[in-house]
Amino acid sequence: MSQCQGNYDIKKHPCFSADAHGKFGRIHLPVSPVCNIQCRFCKRGFNKSEWRPGVSRALLTPVAAVEVLDRAVKLCPELTVVGIAGPGDTLAGDYALETFRLVHERYPDLIKCLSTNGLLLKEKIASLVEAGVKAITVTMNAVDVKILAQICSHIVCNGQYITGEAAGRWLILAQLAGIEKAVSLGVTVKVNTVLIPGVNDKHVGDIARAAANAGAAFINIIPLIPEHEFRNHRSPDCMEINAARMIAEDYLPVFRHCQQCRADACGIPGGKMDFAEKLYDKRFISFSHG
Repeated sequence: MSQCQGNYDIKKHPCFSADAHGKFGRIHLPVSPVCNIQCRFCKRGFNKSEWRPGVSRALLTPVAAVEVLDRAVKLCPELTVVGIAGPGDTLAGDYALETFRLVHERYPDLIKCLSTNGLLLKEKIASLVEAGVKAITVTMNAVDVKILAQICSHIVCNGQYITGEAAGRWLILAQLAGIEKAVSLGVTVKVNTVLIPGVNDKHVGDIARAAANAGAAFINIIPLIPEHEFRNHRSPDCMEINAARMIAEDYLPVFRHCQQCRADACGIPGGKMDFAEKLYDKRFISFSHG
């Protein structure tokens, strides 16, 4: 498949295409500070040392994010994708949307991409498309409420704090409805599933089937990084990851090159060095959105 549902070439997106991995660059702009769900393995923070989602050197305003992007395109001329992946959820506030509007006005030819838990995707996707977003990754770790209750401790939606299986039911329905709406608007959707041994490792086929039925184009199985409540839980081994990928592949193409990047990553995945260290100085460390 050389083209995705939108009108851009998927082979230029290193997080969606194996052909682009090691060839084209991406930048993650850390403008989203808060999250509206709590996964039991997720621990957000600010540092320079950890290589995992949810961490960043700084938190940027939308205007400062464009300044960082201006510097990034000079450092990495192979950059084709502007993404927002945290350090919180991109749709829990409006900073990501504001950033994409500014970026799209200045760099209309760059692919705009975001990662989200999907809780508010259906409500916000039309505005995101207007701001130039063409690709979205939705993290779906279960489509069974009992399993999701083991992974996600609570959600906050419409001012309601919801826990347990009720939270799982709400989140699953929102994710599937959001994917369907995004695809109907021409957005390419990839699903990320964090593989957690003993929790959702026997459930991957169900997730992939549901994601495919909703219209997702790809699935990405990534290993658990033990943090927070799961800090003593083991990561899956290579055999377990490969087995899960083979099961998922019955329903969706599997992306196999994910590096579980930071929220401020910049560079060519699998290729050139990461340029983030050169992008941030005292001007950008660290802003609080309040």
